[in-house]
Amino acid sequence: MAAALHILHLHSSFDLGGKEARAVRLMNLFGDRARHTIVSGVPEALGARAAIAPGIAYEIAQDPPPLTGKPSVARYEALARYMRRFDLVLSYNWGAIDGVMARRVFGKGMPPIVHHEDGFNSDEANGLKPQRNMYRRIALAAAHALVVPSATLEAIARKRWGQPAGRVHRIVNGIDVARYAIRPDERAIPGFRRKAGEVVIGTLAGLREVKDLPMLVRAAGGLSGKVRLVIVGEGPERGRIEATAAAMGMADRVHLPGFLPDPARCVGLFDILALSSRSEQFPIAVVEGMAAGLPIAAPAVGDVPTMISPENAAYIARGHGEIWLRDILQLMVDNPPFRQSLGATNRRKAAAEYDEATMLAAYQRLYGEAVGVPDILG
Repeated sequence: MAAALHILHLHSSFDLGGKEARAVRLMNLFGDRARHTIVSGVPEALGARAAIAPGIAYEIAQDPPPLTGKPSVARYEALARYMRRFDLVLSYNWGAIDGVMARRVFGKGMPPIVHHEDGFNSDEANGLKPQRNMYRRIALAAAHALVVPSATLEAIARKRWGQPAGRVHRIVNGIDVARYAIRPDERAIPGFRRKAGEVVIGTLAGLREVKDLPMLVRAAGGLSGKVRLVIVGEGPERGRIEATAAAMGMADRVHLPGFLPDPARCVGLFDILALSSRSEQFPIAVVEGMAAGLPIAAPAVGDVPTMISPENAAYIARGHGEIWLRDILQLMVDNPPFRQSLGATNRRKAAAEYDEATMLAAYQRLYGEAVGVPDILG
């Protein structure tokens, strides 16, 4: 058996969100063909490690060179020296772009690097920063490939970051669609019990500013009818969400169970999957809601209007804010057959286009090409 590949993962943070869930799923599929070293740009943000399968050889890097800081030849050289001990480097989002720049500045003897961009934080949610665009343009010239999940990001990479077609690979996020058709178990959400006649609005999200979850609370608080809001995830915005719920007089109707490792067991407990983000590209939470047969209530961010079914797309909020989202949610809350009809169209589209087998095959081709091992994922 060939020696296991040693793969370095440079994460902007490693709390479980969409990109981390996908990265961990791919780590699990490597099995004993690879061992992994994980660097988190936010050292204490390591929640995604809970999803790594037993038996996977991995370690959290201890005292690696910092991923962020002022541009510095010394820091790039330290990163390059660290990266040379690996066979393949996978970097994720703006918070890890300095790993790519280190390869650009000190490329001799460096392993191939595949950079992944999944979207933007709140500081670029309303517009990309010109200096960052230039930095990406320079750094990404050293990447073997740039992976993006959405047509929106693909266009940005080509036009704003100057990346040639052959370097940019659009691989849409996929999941094990069949698992989301299982009968949901209320015990999967700690502390949750559905009440008679209640409509449950749910979302899966890291509790970060860009997700604008206080806005979702305000939208839900403006609804008429018996409504419960469940927000599955963890992060620094928990306090703001709880404060907003209290201010809206609905603290007893907003449930925050924290991070749950197996969303397939709980998404089917929702009646509506809601999104409130100010910036998204191809959100896995939307695919998960579609696979569970739910209607999607969301603003028109990223590829959301085209990734959901055409029937559901007619009911996407055209602006961002609680009034827009509230009105879409009210239509769905008031009409159960309408919700079920939209959900059925979404489930069919998820099964046809977003099963993880297609996604995994694309990553196998790309990573295998980078290191010259065609069957890298077995």
